[in-house]
Amino acid sequence: MSVARLTIDNSISELKRAKVSIQQAFSFSDKDKVGTIHPHDDALVVMLRIGGYDVKSIMVDQGSGAEIMYPNLYQGLNLRPKDLMAYDFPLVSFDEKVVIPMGQIRLLMQVGSEVVEVDFIMGDAYSPYTAIVARSWLHILGVVSSTLH
Repeated sequence: MSVARLTIDNSISELKRAKVSIQQAFSFSDKDKVGTIHPHDDALVVMLRIGGYDVKSIMVDQGSGAEIMYPNLYQGLNLRPKDLMAYDFPLVSFDEKVVIPMGQIRLLMQVGSEVVEVDFIMGDAYSPYTAIVARSWLHILGVVSSTLH
């Protein structure tokens, strides 16, 4: 979809012509809501390819600044403690408990045809999700998410 904006060229005094400039725009429509039961305020949960595996139950959290990986995914990807880099900053879990991360790991993540490197913090805490991806991931890919659609 594109948005057109009309501008007037003042250099032609006798005959003024309108110029059209085209700008890209992102939009969602009611067609994008087909199959979604409304009303809802569910989290946006997706499946992504991480480390060469299709991984389900990944939450997209626009309010978070860190990508988090939980133990089930860590073990499912056959990662070992020696694969982790040091990470010293505590996290706060969904139940508001402080979690000391086990470390950090950089993995390739594929979304469609795009492949990006993502630094996941390994948190040893319960979560209904396998991982959380945050604002930095959205910005790297240049994507916009919509929980409504």
